[in-house]
Amino acid sequence: MRLEQLEYLAAVTRHGSLRRAGEHLHVSQSAISEAISSLERELGVPLLERHRSGARVSREGRDLLPLMTEILAGVAQLRAAAQDHARTNRTIRVGTVNAGTSALLVPTVREFGAGHPSTTVDVATMLQSEIQESLLAGRLDVGLVNVFPGDDIPAALSRTVLLRGAPVVCCRADDPLAGQARVSVDDLRARPFVAMRPGFLMHRLTQRLFGDARPPETFSTDGAEMGKSLVAGGTGPTILPDYSVLGDPLERAGVITARPLAESVPPVLMMLLRRRFDRVPPAVVDFEQTILRLAGEHRQSASG
Repeated sequence: MRLEQLEYLAAVTRHGSLRRAGEHLHVSQSAISEAISSLERELGVPLLERHRSGARVSREGRDLLPLMTEILAGVAQLRAAAQDHARTNRTIRVGTVNAGTSALLVPTVREFGAGHPSTTVDVATMLQSEIQESLLAGRLDVGLVNVFPGDDIPAALSRTVLLRGAPVVCCRADDPLAGQARVSVDDLRARPFVAMRPGFLMHRLTQRLFGDARPPETFSTDGAEMGKSLVAGGTGPTILPDYSVLGDPLERAGVITARPLAESVPPVLMMLLRRRFDRVPPAVVDFEQTILRLAGEHRQSASG
């Protein structure tokens, strides 16, 4: 018994005739008929009813078809598993907004890499809209984004909340703002400010907070990491999610710090996104499990 014999019979059943099955499989009718005849002799039962007008599956063939279908499905699963195993040297492509880089992504890549030395993690810093588009197009495996509750996420993407935080003022540790229990928008308006460019979540928030009365000097940058560097260099404060500041190397070194805003602001959610698949490659599953576990540890540490 050969696998293609079962595939040919399933195709005849599905398409209704030898001719249409042959067209679909790009195999001649005679080759399909001969293969099924050989299977009939091996099994000792007629599988096709042959007529001048064509051939159709016999009663015996229909009775055996569920078992044949199960065999073919099992073979397909075996092939898929073998392909996944053969691709242990694969690359996992991760797109991220860099507000979570130091807090979560760096330790995840470090730990995952230690356990998967043959797998490369390719990290690209992107805007949230670019991450979503790349996930939907299959150019990324995993995406990390920051959103406000209620923000729209395409239904074709699965989403898991990793961290929940609050926007805070990030300033130098020796800045007068660091001595305040809370920092108001008026405090920020009175001095140079480091803003995120359009397309970043914190840009939306600062637009809402400042309205038309913006700080006299505003410096724009791409993302949290460069923003923290500018803050550390004395350019001015910025607003970032607290999980982007707390635990950052600059914060641990005592160079920058975080203070809550006096105004009411919405929470910020860091989400893990990926395309919805029936089967997720094992390496991606392992990467997700690693980042989910480290996110849980980060939440426990923050609450403790």
